Amino acid sequence: MGGYTKQNLKQVENSAPKFDMPAEMDARFARTSIEGETLGLTLMKLAPNFRIPFGHKHEGQEEVYVVVRGSARIKVEDEIIELGEWDAIRFDKDTMRNVEAGPDGVEYLAFGAGTDPTDAEMAPGWWTD
Repeated sequence: MGGYTKQNLKQVENSAPKFDMPAEMDARFARTSIEGETLGLTLMKLAPNFRIPFGHKHEGQEEVYVVVRGSARIKVEDEIIELGEWDAIRFDKDTMRNVEAGPDGVEYLAFGAGTDPTDAEMAPGWWTD
C-alpha cells in the first residue's frame, strides 16, 4: 500500500495575517500539512474585486491555478486573461503573474512543483491600470 496524507484545506491556518497581507485575502499554504516534498498546494480566497497588491513568480517551479468558485482576471506578463469556475491556467517557470477577483470574489487552488518552498520573487505594485 502506498502512503498518503489527508487534509481539509479549510482547516489549514490562514497565513495571510502572518505575512501582513490585506484582510481581503486568505492564503492557506498546505505544503507542510499534506507533507509535500516537491508539491505545494495553496487555497486562496479573495474578496470581490480585490487585486493582490503584488505580482510574483517562481524561478524554479511551474504553477497551476484552478478556480473553484467565482471568477478572476489574471495578469500574466503583459496579458490579462479572464477565468471562471473550473478554469485552469498553468504558468511557466519565471513568469510574473497577479490575480484580481471578480465581482463575486474568487477561491482558487494553486499547485506548484519544486523543491524550494521559499522560491518566490515578489513585485509590489506590479499590476497597475
